[in-house]
Amino acid sequence: MNESLKNLADEINIIKSQIAKVFIGQTELVDGTLAALFAGGHILIEGVPGLGKTLLVTTLGKILGCKFSRIQFTPDLMPSDITGSHIYNQKEQKFSFIRGPIFTNLLLADEINRSPAKTHSALLEIMQEYQVTIDNQLYKISPPFFVLATQNPVESEGTYALPEAQLDRFLLKLLIHYPSEMEEREILRMHAGPPAQKQEEAAQGGLDPAKVIALMEASARIHVSEAVIAYITSLVRATRNRRDIFLGGSPRAGISLLKTSRVLAVMDGRDFVIPDDIQRMVKPAFRHRLLLTPETEVEGKSVDDVITEVLDTVDVPKEDSSLRRQ
Repeated sequence: MNESLKNLADEINIIKSQIAKVFIGQTELVDGTLAALFAGGHILIEGVPGLGKTLLVTTLGKILGCKFSRIQFTPDLMPSDITGSHIYNQKEQKFSFIRGPIFTNLLLADEINRSPAKTHSALLEIMQEYQVTIDNQLYKISPPFFVLATQNPVESEGTYALPEAQLDRFLLKLLIHYPSEMEEREILRMHAGPPAQKQEEAAQGGLDPAKVIALMEASARIHVSEAVIAYITSLVRATRNRRDIFLGGSPRAGISLLKTSRVLAVMDGRDFVIPDDIQRMVKPAFRHRLLLTPETEVEGKSVDDVITEVLDTVDVPKEDSSLRRQ
């Protein structure tokens, strides 16, 4: 392992250890969140209330040392509450632009599916182009910019299904599950002590926006062999030729898979991607982009079940020297 790669892996492992001081367990969720962030993408986290979705995001905001904003989505939230608006200043006799909470580095969109589609539309442009148009004026967002959205399962009371156009803008959709018995005991022990001290400890491992951008650029240089590219292509195309899938993966699904697998390689101290990296990221990259047929849903199959079947049908490239940087 070369020195620069080791430093990258160490930086990410420090972040993971700082998160672990506050957020117990959920390794797959934490790895996926960091993979999406350092791949330069947005994240959607789904789970029932009370599992720590908001805690994870707020803790990450402190550790990264980036400007942080939070929007609590409610049924009466308006697009201007997100983007900001022009207000008439009587003293100066002109309109002044009051910036909304999207002008930040890390935006927590909490319970995003409790607002209707009209409100979500305010995020579409900024999530894709990192800019927002208000009253025919264009405003740029300073990098880095990430949206970390949390949502309750669609079956929960008072929720709306997110539009496909917005779902596709999230690099990954991650799930948060109930903790194991041992993890739940550790959570209770933490809350039996001084939790404020734990939060302060996590905040001390901070980076800064420049360092975050440097980590993103370094991850983007990780080698991806032709064999791995062919594997990703086969996985995406396999989702378009199944009777149980109504809408298959778009090219953006493959791009998400490629970008996040590079970060996993960094976490493991490698300068090249292997098939295991791809397999770890397939479900988070695909699950919000595939639509099952009504018949498949009636049978009780989930999207993750179908993705597992897709993985089983595609040949895995051999892990040999051809995967490495030449």
